[in-house]
Amino acid sequence: MDTILAFCRKRGFVFGSSEIYNGFNGFYDYGPLGVELKRNIKNLWWQDMVQRRDDMYGLDTSIISSPQVWEASGHVASFSDPMVDDKHTNKRYRADQLLTASVIDLDGCVLGYVTALESDDSQRDLSRLASKAFTEVSSRVDESSICRVSDVPESHLSHIPPPGYPLRTGDLTPPRPFNLMFETRVGALNESKSKAYLRPETAQGIFVNFKNVASTARGFKVPCGIAQIGKAFRNEITPRNFIFRSREFEQMEIEYFVPPSEWEKHFGRWVSMCTDWLVHRCGLQRNLLDYEVHEKLAHYAKACTDITFKFPFGEHELQGIAARGDYDLTKHQSSSGKSLEYYDSTTHRKFLPNVIEPSVGVDRLFLAILCSAYTEDCTNGEVRTVLRLQPGLAPIKCAILPLVKNNDAIHALARSIYVNLKCMYMCEFDSTGAIGRRYRRQDEVGTPFCVTVDFQSCNDGTVTIRDRDSTQQRRIPVDELRQVIQDACVN
Repeated sequence: MDTILAFCRKRGFVFGSSEIYNGFNGFYDYGPLGVELKRNIKNLWWQDMVQRRDDMYGLDTSIISSPQVWEASGHVASFSDPMVDDKHTNKRYRADQLLTASVIDLDGCVLGYVTALESDDSQRDLSRLASKAFTEVSSRVDESSICRVSDVPESHLSHIPPPGYPLRTGDLTPPRPFNLMFETRVGALNESKSKAYLRPETAQGIFVNFKNVASTARGFKVPCGIAQIGKAFRNEITPRNFIFRSREFEQMEIEYFVPPSEWEKHFGRWVSMCTDWLVHRCGLQRNLLDYEVHEKLAHYAKACTDITFKFPFGEHELQGIAARGDYDLTKHQSSSGKSLEYYDSTTHRKFLPNVIEPSVGVDRLFLAILCSAYTEDCTNGEVRTVLRLQPGLAPIKCAILPLVKNNDAIHALARSIYVNLKCMYMCEFDSTGAIGRRYRRQDEVGTPFCVTVDFQSCNDGTVTIRDRDSTQQRRIPVDELRQVIQDACVN
């Protein structure tokens, strides 16, 4: 993961927020290349999920809405994580992300306990802590005792130390709920009635607008969906793993409304469609994806399947597909006193549709795409770093490289090609350094094509186009460049 972090910083994909003030935990800024990749991800999703479908409608709802929305949805009362404090350092942790275990001697007698933050190899971390803390006798972690601090009975918490401090037993407070919503104030007066929230998800904006869309969008007929891309905010207790879990993030979310009797059929289809999209359109390696079928469901869900990705820090959820039933529409209909029922003109009956919700975070998908695409290989005896992005997602689609810097004719032709292509695609003009070095620079940031303009180009109007992945080169007429790039990006 350190390699990806260094790469993102070095090549201008992602920066820590407010770096000149030593950063601000849980927030990130996207640099010149990062903002292009992120925009391309969102555009691809919108094209495939909205523009190219006849059963999908777009929406863009406000980040701040009436507090009654969040009261009705249950977020005010129960959108929380269990939190514990270290009484000595005042550090806060999510209790369900802290693992603890007993340390035993050769006879199986308990010597004490160790605690560590959940990681891709938590047992290793716990064992290292145990070996450092209990040096006077032979000891080991009792694997059967490993559990989350949130599952430890309160009567036993006095034996559990904070993470990293095995000898400070009893220094963790009992877990208590911590609401993840950011509060803000609306209006000139700072009073209880002015309290509002930054939305923790985009879904509720879709639910409260269901009747608006259904009554105004031509051709709206269940089954069909409403899609939205937008910012969401969660006051995470312990944001970590770079942009995987941050306090400000962007969601690409669909609420797909179906007849109550058909939810299982549509749920299975969406799991399959989302997997195919991640592999064939985003270019994720299929062997890095898997599924987690939830047995313990949220109170609103009938079923939930996560598509997981093998990140460098462990396998975690990338996209969730949930069958939410009619929970949200029922809650908002009850709380608002306004009917949200859908009238089916074919069967002549009214009903509240069930909902299938495919939801994926832009930032999380951004990270997965980088992790999947980042490779190192050997070309002509040299090790090169190459970002094997899908051409349509690449921040820069084409680099224009004049073979020599001091030839006016070559430079003028290269510049004219660059200006012509830049009307359609993000391109880069690079005339500095040896041509091989310039190729490597573009390979590293995922540019699928490099176009070299040389002496022959001035005579016959052809250029050399080089493919990033194969490094193969061929000559084509300048007039064909647009079509070659277009074909690669579309396919």
